[in-house]
Amino acid sequence: MSERATVPTDIVLRLAALFERLPECSEKDAWTGVAWQVRQATVAHVFGGEDGLIRITFRAEPDEVEAFQHLGPRYFKASWGTNVVGLVLDEGTDWEELAELLTDSFCIQAPQSLADQVSRPGVPDAG
Repeated sequence: MSERATVPTDIVLRLAALFERLPECSEKDAWTGVAWQVRQATVAHVFGGEDGLIRITFRAEPDEVEAFQHLGPRYFKASWGTNVVGLVLDEGTDWEELAELLTDSFCIQAPQSLADQVSRPGVPDAG
């Protein structure tokens, strides 16, 4: 059996910088790699695969999950959960797009009171 790739520190730090601006979002060691949670709900999980690729999984709205499946091999639907999708992180990663996807994932997983505190491009402010 091959060993899983280790997630490079620079990727973990770059992701941590995205999550630190989200209320009550904290970093946790996962069974492999690193996860970020809001309260007890996982927002995202970055890990290395046995194939050497680094992947991140996160939550998406149901209609977006289907769309991700058609965006090509960099995106995938996870085999667990109905709203879990993933992305291979590599030199072609659009970090601005990823920041938006992870912000959306946070808002899906967070209690409404915390999600309402987050600025989301293209989403009208509540109230």
